[in-house]
Amino acid sequence: MISIAIDAMGGDFGEKPIIEGVIEALNQKPFKAILVGNSKLFQNQIPKHLEQYIEYEEAKEVFSMNENATDALKRKETTIYKAIELVKNGKAKAVVSAGHSGASMSLATLRLGRLKNVSRPAIATLMPNISGKTLLLDVGANTDCKSENLFQFAIMGETYAKEIMKITKPRLALLSNGEEDCKGNELTKETHQLMKKLPNFIGNAEGRDIFNGNIDVLVCDGFSGNIILKSCEGVATAIFKILKDEINQSFLLPKIGATLLKSCFYELKKHMDWREYGGAPLLGIKDCVIISHGKSDSKAIKNAIFQAINFSQSQINEVIENELEKFYTQSFS
Repeated sequence: MISIAIDAMGGDFGEKPIIEGVIEALNQKPFKAILVGNSKLFQNQIPKHLEQYIEYEEAKEVFSMNENATDALKRKETTIYKAIELVKNGKAKAVVSAGHSGASMSLATLRLGRLKNVSRPAIATLMPNISGKTLLLDVGANTDCKSENLFQFAIMGETYAKEIMKITKPRLALLSNGEEDCKGNELTKETHQLMKKLPNFIGNAEGRDIFNGNIDVLVCDGFSGNIILKSCEGVATAIFKILKDEINQSFLLPKIGATLLKSCFYELKKHMDWREYGGAPLLGIKDCVIISHGKSDSKAIKNAIFQAINFSQSQINEVIENELEKFYTQSFS
């Protein structure tokens, strides 16, 4: 049975939504959950019929959101440090954490190590489009990148799309300010030339292409990706608030119409809900680390756990290494 280390105290709202998410996941699929934290706080929350699937790893400290990620390596008693160590020592196959993302990334890179030929890991996240999902990377791990980094992100993202999203020939694109080959800054132009070596590369794409279903994987630096991610979260929240306010202020007929369209609104909200994806995998490191939103509720944690299980049961890391080995010499010699 696969073992998943859960940072049980790292989220913004403490252990309660995390434990609830673990319980919801276990009620749907059996796995071994290693809860990392102060077990006295959550032992009594575990139902009797699920106790057989739970183990505890004691940790009294939490790496807080306002701490510097560079200090994570010194804080050996924190929940995220001990969760990463469980994977390093082979006691768990993956880590799920809604805590400090910088600390998670730093510890994963330094304690677990990078895959062969990966110079920097990337955080990948799924974005909704009109026909399915678009994988966007990097969304925050690397604010300053070289063309070599983006080329590696492209191979990692393409592999994730094949192995996890089950897309046979994912359409791979590079974020730019225009579709033409000549558009973009120096980084984009250099990266474009490298990515032309990849059979599934379809060229440059603009921000709107994330949502129109024309691409499957979009590559960018972490600075741009993080801005896109946070902007989209804000837009989605604003749209639903505006719709709700307009309906509440409307007369009877519009309200009747809104009631009739309630199921459509529900499906739209579900399609755009980041909690459906649970978290973002850190691609390019050995083993599996899923970084969840600090504000994750039980639903998000449950889906993050399922992501971790699917990732750990795949051959994605082996495929990434094989693909990079294939292209590395000819691209960077």
